[in-house]
Amino acid sequence: MDERTRSKSLLGEFLSTRRAQLKPADVGLPDYGDRRRVPGLRREELAQLAGVSVAYYIRLEQGLSLNASPQVLDALATALRLDDAERRHLHTLTGDTARQSRRRLPTERVTAAVRQLVYAFGDSPVVVLGRRSDILTWNRAGHALFAGHLAPDSPDHAATRPNTARLVFLDAHTRDLYVDWPRKARDVVGKLRQAVGEYPNDPQLASLIGELTMRSPRFATLWAEHRVRGWDMAEYRMRHPMVGELDVLQHSLQVPRGQGIRVVVTTAAPDSTAQAALQLLNQTLLPAADRPATADPAADTLVRVVPPARS
Repeated sequence: MDERTRSKSLLGEFLSTRRAQLKPADVGLPDYGDRRRVPGLRREELAQLAGVSVAYYIRLEQGLSLNASPQVLDALATALRLDDAERRHLHTLTGDTARQSRRRLPTERVTAAVRQLVYAFGDSPVVVLGRRSDILTWNRAGHALFAGHLAPDSPDHAATRPNTARLVFLDAHTRDLYVDWPRKARDVVGKLRQAVGEYPNDPQLASLIGELTMRSPRFATLWAEHRVRGWDMAEYRMRHPMVGELDVLQHSLQVPRGQGIRVVVTTAAPDSTAQAALQLLNQTLLPAADRPATADPAADTLVRVVPPARS
């Protein structure tokens, strides 16, 4: 499939799927019950809501036009009840997509500037993600919080590099890590949807989507919904095997000129039990001689569960 055909397919799938998810009552239209032959809105109903001709909308949904004006796209986004991230995604799927996809994607790498940024966050858990959600690097706290069961140096090698989507859908430890795992799963799929819109001809990204679709029925179901999530800030309750439950914020910071690379920093509210749990997690990473005195004889065994990162 060439670039333009791929762009047409993505746009058409997104419009038709999201149209099918809207009920007439959602937009103030009469519902004729069993006499409706299609799920959701009809094409002519959506065209009317967006203020465009039916013939023009059909061309967009069939992928016969990728040159819709920003005003038309905004009208469609409003009619489809899209949020800000989904609205941006719709714009991305039109004319700019083909131009972006012709650019050669650079090899993802962690620069000295990115490593300096990670170091600047101190003891806060940090992971650096690539455009496919591969973990490119992490600090010791990030490794301990998200994947202490994996080798500390696994992000350093392409063959063993963890991927957050694989972990969320295929790794039992990560599934147990999130109290509301279904919401985390939806967020992960939505971010991959955004990535496919931005990099529609990345073969490794397509391979990842295919693998997850085959191996996880839940992923396949969520992927078919065409929901999009933006990279910004998200709040989760985590259930860590070493320090228990904690409410955290995950902040996503885009690296300038990073071609989709993001630094994800985890924080907790000041003076909260979650902050204390993160501090305790960091203490378990210290050599035994450097750790604060504790009355808990089990503390020494915790240190060996998450080995320190190699220098």
